[in-house]
Amino acid sequence: MERKTFDKFRSLIYQKCGIALGDQKEALVSARIAKRMCALNIESQEAYYNAVVKDTTGAELVRFIDAISTNYTSFFREPIHFDMLTRMLAAWKAQGQRRFRIWCAAASTGEEPYTLAITVNEAIGSLGVDVKILATDISTRVLQKCQEGRYDGNRMSGVRHDLRHKYFEEVRENGQAVFEARDTLRTLLVFRRLNLSAPPFPMRGPFDAVFCRNVMIYFDSDVRTRLVSEIHRLLKPGGYLMVGHAESLTGLDTGFRPVRPSVYVK
Repeated sequence: MERKTFDKFRSLIYQKCGIALGDQKEALVSARIAKRMCALNIESQEAYYNAVVKDTTGAELVRFIDAISTNYTSFFREPIHFDMLTRMLAAWKAQGQRRFRIWCAAASTGEEPYTLAITVNEAIGSLGVDVKILATDISTRVLQKCQEGRYDGNRMSGVRHDLRHKYFEEVRENGQAVFEARDTLRTLLVFRRLNLSAPPFPMRGPFDAVFCRNVMIYFDSDVRTRLVSEIHRLLKPGGYLMVGHAESLTGLDTGFRPVRPSVYVK
């Protein structure tokens, strides 16, 4: 890819979704857009860039963002956060709280929001409580996966067998086991497309907890500051923000108090 073309793509992805691509990402961008170029029968990367920016419907821009976005995730990833959430939910319920709102800011293919739904059910049950989990992502492709809520055996490896059978139905697909989330989980979840780099967001809050994990590493300081400030606005006093273990709010003026690495309280 020519450098000037890469710089155009890099500027576009930053402008539209806040992802800051370093110089070393040129090969990644080239590889990720190749399928779209093939689908559209476009031969040059410059021509594909023009197709994206000239598409007045915005559909190709969405597909471009889908292609560039990184979507690695797993069930019960960084489990200490879910252990803490379990204790927090139980304590809030013991204090008389019955309405609970949680935001999973980067839902990816759904493993994290479904893990949150399992955690909530195990911590406080479903009787006499009002629970909703908002799960957002900028990628329409992964949100479709979230809605489907279907995972093969390899993706389910992080889920204990008792929880797997309690919250998922095993079906056969092409001779292979596939696990479909039961309504016990689905009824707690709301999936929406959201661009984290473009606050203010339409949600009113307040949220009890926000999981914004392993996404801010792709943003520069300005985008991170705006995002964390908006999360602070949407959290209740005493609400918790969980970030990825490789992430930190150090150096950002946020109003959060650190509880432990990757955990902050308003």
